[in-house]
Amino acid sequence: MSDDANLIERFLEMLVAEAGASQHTLSAYRSDLEQASAIAGGRLSSAGRDEIKNLSARWRSLQNSTVARKSSSLRRYFGFLVEEGFRENDPSDALPRPGVVRSLPKTLSHAEIANLFQLIAEGLNCDPVKPATIRLSAIMELLYGSGFRASELVSLQRSAISGDKPYLIIKGKGEKERLVPVSQQARAAVQRWAECIDPKEKWLFPSRKGHISRIRLYQIIKQHAAKAGINPANISPHVLRHAFATHLLEGGADLRALQTLLGHSDISTTQIYTHIDSARLVELVNNRHPLSERNLVR
Repeated sequence: MSDDANLIERFLEMLVAEAGASQHTLSAYRSDLEQASAIAGGRLSSAGRDEIKNLSARWRSLQNSTVARKSSSLRRYFGFLVEEGFRENDPSDALPRPGVVRSLPKTLSHAEIANLFQLIAEGLNCDPVKPATIRLSAIMELLYGSGFRASELVSLQRSAISGDKPYLIIKGKGEKERLVPVSQQARAAVQRWAECIDPKEKWLFPSRKGHISRIRLYQIIKQHAAKAGINPANISPHVLRHAFATHLLEGGADLRALQTLLGHSDISTTQIYTHIDSARLVELVNNRHPLSERNLVR
């Protein structure tokens, strides 16, 4: 194992031990560091500022968001090397700091959500009801009604949600625990689905090799969207999570409460949703502020 490969492994071990990094996060760091190591000829860990500048030059064709992520990965890696005594100086100041315009999240309208659930309701009224429809009902209730991430949903155990418990404590990104509300309607949908699977099953959404994959979940959602007349390119499990957040905020939810429900460690991540309802915020000031007689112009 080369020096770079060995040190990258030690760095990833540190991320798990000290930061509780998820497999997705580890995979992203590994990819960025191994690609940078390949460009540096296997000498990334000892690279100087000139080598780092050469690395940056190779990134010129990439999007700003990609360059920013790669730079962030390398900064953390070099910080680790210095802190652990594997090198004396940190060349991170030679890394680019591109400005990144944060893209607004895709979401769905209330009408589109209504179409998705109306199609499920029609399927549930059939005789007999297809098990796939019952499963879809449970999936949609949890994704849109509770804001689950795809990885959190597919890894739910069969015993995780009970009929008398209106919430669930789960571990999300970075192994951080958060409270997830589960509506009575969602609990009923889950209970109906649980009756369709073997009581010995460990997972709520099982497959032949364990639980269904995130890729399979994406396929299920996109197939359903197409049947409901929604462009499959505009929907995913994460878009349903965005819709959950967007519609809560439109309904008057507090931003801090939304941060807790989504499991965001930083409020700035949650603030991206505030773009959606500027008209409601203007109306709020017009109606609630002491100087409301001097109404703002929309």
